[in-house]
Amino acid sequence: MGGDPEYVARAGRNQQGDTLNYAVDADIAVASTIDSAFYRDEDAYVLARERIFARSWQWVSELGGVAEAGSLSPRELLPGLIDEPLLLSRDGAGTLRCLSNVCTHRGNILVREARTGAEQIRCGYHSRRFDLAGRMTFMPEFAQAKNFPSATDHLPQIPFAEWAGHGFAAIDPAAPLEAFIGDMMKRLAWLPIESFQLDPSSSRDYVVRAHWALYVENYLEELHVPFVHPGLSRVVDVASYAHELFRYASLQLALAKEDEVAFDPPSGALDHGRRVAAYYWWIFPNLMLNFYPWGLSLNRVVPEAIDRTRVEFRAYVGDQTLRGKGAGGALHEVELEDEAVVEAVQRGVRSHFYRRGRYSPTRERGTHHFHRLLCEFLGAAS
Repeated sequence: MGGDPEYVARAGRNQQGDTLNYAVDADIAVASTIDSAFYRDEDAYVLARERIFARSWQWVSELGGVAEAGSLSPRELLPGLIDEPLLLSRDGAGTLRCLSNVCTHRGNILVREARTGAEQIRCGYHSRRFDLAGRMTFMPEFAQAKNFPSATDHLPQIPFAEWAGHGFAAIDPAAPLEAFIGDMMKRLAWLPIESFQLDPSSSRDYVVRAHWALYVENYLEELHVPFVHPGLSRVVDVASYAHELFRYASLQLALAKEDEVAFDPPSGALDHGRRVAAYYWWIFPNLMLNFYPWGLSLNRVVPEAIDRTRVEFRAYVGDQTLRGKGAGGALHEVELEDEAVVEAVQRGVRSHFYRRGRYSPTRERGTHHFHRLLCEFLGAAS
């Protein structure tokens, strides 16, 4: 497991202090899946908001729109779940920060539309002003206020990190971003990801009538591919699928069948000599970074309710001539196939007669790893 992490799947507690008994054995050969009550438990769903999503790095957006000094761009951290207003701000020195987009006076949203050439951030409610680093610089009618301004009058700076032209933010991250994506960065250092361009025409959102974790579980196991994805099975060698586990991530390495389009990793790359059809990277808890010879399909899984999930697909193209070919050639069809089976499982886990299943030790290692991380984060102290 790429330095098999030492953690224990512990029980968590809900807001009332009741025990949430979710645990998964570390040995996949004897382990049973997470209790099906997890997918129906409103307390666990609410607890996940703060213990899982607020403590992990969340993709915010590509950063092309804030390249110039004086750029201000409002964002939202996981709209539909966390709904935290953010502001990307690049100051005159070129430093990019992620600030709270909430005025420290009365909670007004500061910036509602992106703009460039800004010299300050001004609240439209009472005219409180901040510099582009978030420091409060002016407030009318406060001359008689004592102990003012203080540190709490400045805009909070949100944990933020960049990778290949993409921004990531977190409320209270469990570890630095590198702990989540560092293994991927090293593995794919030879790919010119920074040059990939967003293709809005191929970007879309899907709504899946299922618990968010069921969608992630399906992505993380290759056992279903021959039975659910006949088109994909024709271009990738399912028998040679390799699954590698890391602390907060996993990789499914799919090799191409003969004559199908594939990567040609250069000399010195770990996968040199392999005909790689796709790198399927998962970043805990809800991000999929799928690399194909044509570019990157970024998929973000956003819970909207305990039984409804929004999946955002964003396409970043490196080689337009390879679109529609190989493992990344029919993503819409593959998505619809996945949605159908995930929605069927959503109905099934509500059954009185289903509680737990077993894992395939060879084909469901990613799902087992995910379940262990769920238990770890749910059981973490507040």
